[in-house]
Amino acid sequence: MEAAAAPAVQKENRFWKGVLAVVGIMTTLVIYGVLQEKIMRVPYGADKEYFKYSLFLVFCNRITTSAVSAGALLASKKALDPVAPVYKYCLISVSNILTTTCQYEALKYVSFPVQTLAKCAKMIPVMVWGTLIMQKRYRGPDYLLAFLVTVGCSFFILYPVASDISPYSKGRENTVWGVSLMMGYLGFDGFTSTFQDKLFRGYNMEIHNQIFYTTLCSCILSLAGLIFQGHLLLAIDFVRRHNDCFFDIVLLSTVATASQFFISYTIRTFGALTFATIMTTRQLVSIMLSCVWFSHPLSWQQWIGAIIVFGSLYAKSFLKSMPQKPSPSEEREIEASKPLKESP
Repeated sequence: MEAAAAPAVQKENRFWKGVLAVVGIMTTLVIYGVLQEKIMRVPYGADKEYFKYSLFLVFCNRITTSAVSAGALLASKKALDPVAPVYKYCLISVSNILTTTCQYEALKYVSFPVQTLAKCAKMIPVMVWGTLIMQKRYRGPDYLLAFLVTVGCSFFILYPVASDISPYSKGRENTVWGVSLMMGYLGFDGFTSTFQDKLFRGYNMEIHNQIFYTTLCSCILSLAGLIFQGHLLLAIDFVRRHNDCFFDIVLLSTVATASQFFISYTIRTFGALTFATIMTTRQLVSIMLSCVWFSHPLSWQQWIGAIIVFGSLYAKSFLKSMPQKPSPSEEREIEASKPLKESP
C-alpha cells in the first residue's frame, strides 16, 4: 500500500510545484510589464512629468538582484569566487544592460503590447547567435516558425490604431527610432541568452554565481553610465519629488528579482519546454492586461498578427511534446545494433 501511494504523493507534489511555477512567473512578470510601462509612459505629479532615466531603472533592478543572489550564495554556504574569467561575466553584463536600456527606451515610442509581441521574434537573433557562437544547426520547421512569428509581429507593428499615440512623439507610435530600439533589444537579448548558455555548458557554474557576477558588473557599469550622462542626481531628485514613482521602482526591482528565481526554479524542475509555454501564455496575458489597463486599442490587423504569433508558438510546443518518429538512418542503426537471431 505504501509503495502504491508513493507515486500518487510524488504526482501531487509535482502538481503543486507546477502551480507555484506558473503563478510565480505569471504574477511577477505581468506585474513587471505593467509597472515598466507605467513608469516610462504615465506622467507623475500635478505637472505631468515623465520619468526619462531608463538607465536608473537598470541600476535599481541589478543592485537588488545582485544583493539577493549574494545572500542566496552565502546562505547556501557556497563560494562567491568567480568560476569563469571575469571578463566573460562582464560581456554578458554589457549586453544585458544594452538589452534592458533598449527595452525601456523603446517604451517611449512603442506601446507595451507592441513591444511584448515583438519579443516573440527573439528566436530569430537567437538562431543567428546560436549558429555563430554555439555552431548549432536548425531544421526547416524552426525556420518556418521564425518566419511566421516575424510575419505576425510585422502585422502588429505596422498596423497600429492611429489613436494610440506615444507621449514622446507627435506621430504614430511605430516610429523608426522605436522600431530600431526594439531591433537592438532583440539582437542584444539573443546574444545575452546564447552566451549565458555557452558559459553554463563550458563551466560547472551555479545559477546564483552567474546572476551575482553579471548583475554586479551591471551595477558598476550602469552607475558609471548615470554619472557620465549626469542623470544620477536628476533621477534621484525626480524620485524624491514623486513618492509614487519611488514605490513603483522599488516594486519593479522586487518583482524583477523574484522573476529571476522563479524562472530558474521552473527550468530546473520542469525543463525549458514547460518554461517556454508559460512564457508564451504570460506574453498574451500581458498584452491583454496592458490593453485594458492603459486603454491601448488593437486594430483588426493586430489581432491577426497576435493569432499568427501565438498560434505558431503553441503549435511548436504541441509538436515538440509529441513522440518523434526516428528517421530512416536512425532506424537502420537500430536494426544493425540488434543481435542476430540464431538459425534453428
